[in-house]
Amino acid sequence: MTELHEVQITEEKPLLLPPSQPVPGKKHSVETPYGLVAFTVHGTPKPKRPAILTYHDVGLNHQSCFEPLFRFEDMQEIVKNFVVVHVDAPGMEEAAPLFPLGYQYPSLDQLADMIPCILQYLKFTSIIGIGVGAGAYILARYSLSHPDSVEGLVLVNIDPNAKGWMDWAAHKLSGLTSSIPEMILAHLFSQEELSGCTELVQQYREALVGAPNLSNIQLYWSSYNTRRDLNFERGGDVTLKCPVMLVVGDQAPHEDAVVECNSKLDPTQTSFLKMADSGGQPQLTQPGKLTEAFKYFVQGMGYSE
Repeated sequence: MTELHEVQITEEKPLLLPPSQPVPGKKHSVETPYGLVAFTVHGTPKPKRPAILTYHDVGLNHQSCFEPLFRFEDMQEIVKNFVVVHVDAPGMEEAAPLFPLGYQYPSLDQLADMIPCILQYLKFTSIIGIGVGAGAYILARYSLSHPDSVEGLVLVNIDPNAKGWMDWAAHKLSGLTSSIPEMILAHLFSQEELSGCTELVQQYREALVGAPNLSNIQLYWSSYNTRRDLNFERGGDVTLKCPVMLVVGDQAPHEDAVVECNSKLDPTQTSFLKMADSGGQPQLTQPGKLTEAFKYFVQGMGYSE
């Protein structure tokens, strides 16, 4: 009888996962004017609290961009008081079908315009956004057109500027000598990490080179490289109206762009976190430090844990 009873208990609780493995989120997708977008929802909406919405960088999806951060124990403590929505850019979700040849991938502005469809579908009214690289740009662009629905933004590695023609020419030339995965790696990681060929770089290089959806990734990469200037202006009309935390790693490829972005935003609303020893992807290499900063950021907005 005891044996039977023990078997019954394990049957009753098949979802008890160790703390390092959060319960898998619920996958959804919604049709938008610019195609289908997939997203994963963790937790249930909390009354009078915004959803935390994440958007990943080029060459990544929501898991490879954010999992180390959201698996971090202290981060799990914070987010249990919020519902979390991880957005995957079209064609970047796991097992995504390949887009047909000649497919017109959405611009970053259009990707930002998909977000209202997600919030409408989920019946959410406001968000705190966490974006990295291209995802940071997309959330900033969304915030400019929907300021009332954004309560706060954490922008990692944001480059709000369009590529100048010199950059564009250099990019075209490097495209002749470098493969797409190598160009994306140079966008994601610091020169130090690349030349040191760290374990992290190796892991992400293998994932990119072997990505079954590499042609989709290339389309997202092209959209990022043809982005428009966000035209931020301190004291001007074009600015982010919510609290913003800008994050960049010391020696990261986007350090100058983030410093410049900081100089253009409202200093009373913006905090700037330059993280030492974190390379190009602080959310992967320093999840503890970023979690602590995020905790203070959320508390500053009036949300205690």
